[in-house]
Amino acid sequence: MARSDNDTWDLASSVGATATMVAAARAVASRADEPVINDPFAEPLVRAVGVDFFTKLAAGELTPADLDAGDGGQSPVGITRFADGMAARTRFFDDFFADAVAAGVRQAVILASGLDARAYRLDWPADMVLYEIDQPEVIAFKKQTLAGLGARPTTELRTVAIDLRQDWPAALAEAGFDSSRPSAWIAEGLFGYLPPDAQDRLLDQIDELSAPGSRLAAEGVPSHHEGDSEELREKMKESTDLWRSHGFDLDFSELVFLGERAEVAEYLRGHGWAADGAPTNDLLVRYGLPPMNPDEGFADVVYVSAAK
Repeated sequence: MARSDNDTWDLASSVGATATMVAAARAVASRADEPVINDPFAEPLVRAVGVDFFTKLAAGELTPADLDAGDGGQSPVGITRFADGMAARTRFFDDFFADAVAAGVRQAVILASGLDARAYRLDWPADMVLYEIDQPEVIAFKKQTLAGLGARPTTELRTVAIDLRQDWPAALAEAGFDSSRPSAWIAEGLFGYLPPDAQDRLLDQIDELSAPGSRLAAEGVPSHHEGDSEELREKMKESTDLWRSHGFDLDFSELVFLGERAEVAEYLRGHGWAADGAPTNDLLVRYGLPPMNPDEGFADVVYVSAAK
């Protein structure tokens, strides 16, 4: 079903299923011979969601090689390369937080946190406060599942259960966020699921809440002209056909918002931030992973680091 202004979802459907998909990819990447990330919570969280396809992938019962071999080269990016991409993406945001902490930042915000487990798996200083924002059902699910595993946050974690389309800045302030202090923000795997104007609005809100010394890391998705958008949607539909053959039926082409949108680094520079972008292949090479071909999936995604 195509997106609408007030749509809702859980972790097994619509946009929520993409969080489960990414967590499954993190589980795959964590089992690599020379892993660039280690997320011990990815597999149990995916199991708890209960989507059989993702559970088998996260557990290694269904391997990326199995899927890629059956794909016949039709998908714009295979599962193996998707896992590589998610490993590099995860490491990028992990390193961003490490750098922000080293610079003295002591409050951080994860926007649309999904099944992100950084509050549980990263080393944080004793005086750190981490805020996670996501829909109430997602926050409740993750908190209950991780508690059931006996996991405890490695920092002071304050969850903010609210949809980003609502007044999340007020909810964040109510949870104790101090906009007079520098903060570190991440928007991971988010902007492609926002209409272009909503992306701008979210960046404006972050800017308004960020004191000098704040930092932001985000995944910038490219603009698509009308003709390009239709071609991309067709490729996305093709890439889900194999998944459907394994019992998971969700058309990811219906979940994203294409069309013209602001380039994130440029937009931030216009608001007084110093911002740089690294294409996906730069990250892959940085972390010792093979680069993608230009026409593979998300090779044109740019990872932005910015400071105010």
